[in-house]
Amino acid sequence: MIWFTEYWTENVGLTVKADQVKRIRSKYQEILVLDTPQFGRMLILDGLVQTTEKDEFIYHEMLAHPALLMHPDPERVLVIGGGDGGTVREVLKHSSVKEVHLCEIDEEVILVSEKYFPTISEKLRDPKVKIFIEDGNEFLQERQNYYDVIIMDSSDPVGASEVLFQEEFYRKVKNSLRHNGIMVAQTESPVLQEEYFSKAYREIRKVFRNVGVYLAYVPTYPSGMWSFTIASDFVDITDTKRNIEKVKELKTKYFCDSIYACLFSLPGFVQDILKKS
Repeated sequence: MIWFTEYWTENVGLTVKADQVKRIRSKYQEILVLDTPQFGRMLILDGLVQTTEKDEFIYHEMLAHPALLMHPDPERVLVIGGGDGGTVREVLKHSSVKEVHLCEIDEEVILVSEKYFPTISEKLRDPKVKIFIEDGNEFLQERQNYYDVIIMDSSDPVGASEVLFQEEFYRKVKNSLRHNGIMVAQTESPVLQEEYFSKAYREIRKVFRNVGVYLAYVPTYPSGMWSFTIASDFVDITDTKRNIEKVKELKTKYFCDSIYACLFSLPGFVQDILKKS
């Protein structure tokens, strides 16, 4: 038995008691799998919690479903990052989806997830899914005007992932979307990562005409309050009445019609951050 701590800042973090299951060093990062009494099995990349069996559904449902519901007919979807497979699993709950591309730079994340997180990764080998082991930034350069929805399931904006939070990258995303295309990205915690949150929102607004921010509460992510930014040039992403009747057809545990209906209701302090961005 060990104690593991993810440091959210220099002064605060998340500490859990755990049994170490697996530790490997891939080409890109250290991958750690822990068994914890409170959160079940936990995936750690370079010391940062990526997902846990206990609360993964909150993040993955909220990342995937709003954009797919807002699009009039999503058929082609790209997930950048997300090697654990949770976002792919949620995307495939939409019957209109014919093709899902997963672009993950680190193949070891996929292999570890398939072995140790079968309920999260269960759809990675679905016939509709094609996996690309590539850098997301370079991947987009080769695919123009192709996807209906692009989902940024990226790691925190440090090291190689930092480029995924910049205007130049979001322009590549935009160029890879078809007419009525929508992108959505996880954009960190407005409580403990305000600088990154504000920057991501600001950079996305430089590129897309319609931009909105919504929140979810993921216990194992910094502060528990997590943000997502959704954007489109041609779809009014603020219209959460669109396809609301389809929400009840989805098998979900967190995302529901009442959350969708008030998706962009934000606390005052978050609104203030966005006004200053």
